[in-house]
Amino acid sequence: MASRSLPIPDGLAGERADAAIAKLLGFSRTFAAEVVEGGGVTQDGRTLGKSDRLRAGAWLEVEWTEKSEPAVVPEIVEGLAIVYEDDDLVVVDKPAGVAAHPSLGWEGPTVVGALAGLGRRISTSGAPERQGVVHRLDQGTSGLMVVAKSERAYTDLKRQFHDRLVEKVYHALVQGHPDPLSGTIDAPIGRHPSSSWKFAVVADGRSAVTHYATLEAFRAASLLEIHLETGRTHQIRVHMAAQRHPCCGDGLYGADPVLSARLGLERQWLHAHRLGFAHPDDGRWIELESPYPADLQHALEVIDAD
Repeated sequence: MASRSLPIPDGLAGERADAAIAKLLGFSRTFAAEVVEGGGVTQDGRTLGKSDRLRAGAWLEVEWTEKSEPAVVPEIVEGLAIVYEDDDLVVVDKPAGVAAHPSLGWEGPTVVGALAGLGRRISTSGAPERQGVVHRLDQGTSGLMVVAKSERAYTDLKRQFHDRLVEKVYHALVQGHPDPLSGTIDAPIGRHPSSSWKFAVVADGRSAVTHYATLEAFRAASLLEIHLETGRTHQIRVHMAAQRHPCCGDGLYGADPVLSARLGLERQWLHAHRLGFAHPDDGRWIELESPYPADLQHALEVIDAD
């Protein structure tokens, strides 16, 4: 068990406990929230909740159990398919329930671990647990993801994603019918003010731009094609929820649980359907598509039958 005792500096007066602990001790916001929720933080002897505010000059005591650093574990991941590969890169079709790379608190399978399990050597660039990863998909989102195998590919693909040169096309089944049927959502995204697990449209967030078009309208939902201009965490889920059209099955962002159950969804209906980029070696355009997995296809058939 590790611990720290210290006075609260003036600059953190009024801050939420979880945000303040993250800043003071260098924790991730998620881990800081876990420490607070576990009763590990007291202010002048009183145990704090994560949304409690700090007082300048009060005495803060923090206790936590150290977590081991995330590590890549080679494994065979059922349902993960390699759809393109050469000496520079590999593109996988990721099933839901698989994270991009290991992280604190995640104990499930990862894309990096799956590639190691298949004997693939990937770029050594990046943090040890996410070497070769140039972009990520939420663990509950299925579809296409590219991983760099060579160092030049890592550098070039990171540049393409940063400069918004990659074509990232998602399909999403959202509740209701967006008005207008096609449009652009330009709204900054940051940490949710009252939840360490969620993100939200907030005034001081990072720029986020989502373009959408309705492919098909059903009685209770709409199938959208979405082009991402930026790549913020949970961007599509947050933007659609902010428009009161959450992705079907996305309980974290307000999806109707009755509709989710009727569609047989245990995760958000969101799929990275198409991915296009210039090859790092010779610049030729690589474009790949992924069909809907069985759970999303089933939900479409159910909603279409209404």
